[in-house]
Amino acid sequence: MLEEYDYHRRRTERAAFETDRMLVIGDVTLPPEGYQSRFSDSLNRAELEFVPLTNCDVTSLADGRTHRQDFIVLSKRHIRLAYPVDPPGEAPASQEA
Repeated sequence: MLEEYDYHRRRTERAAFETDRMLVIGDVTLPPEGYQSRFSDSLNRAELEFVPLTNCDVTSLADGRTHRQDFIVLSKRHIRLAYPVDPPGEAPASQEA
């Protein structure tokens, strides 16, 4: 029997992915909390070969041109570097000592 997922409870995290030819910045959809809710968990899942991204900015590393894509499925095999980024216009949370 198929499980029914509550997609309204999902959260997105903005992340950057660098390949040999391009830099892709897009939204990764993650569970709200608990099992596999971290950004690194989505990259380390061995059974998934691709990372689906939405609201992407794709920049060519050859000429610096950027274009917008609503949806991309990026092969994990081509990812050289991946890291979470702050959404545009939002300052990082300040850390108090």
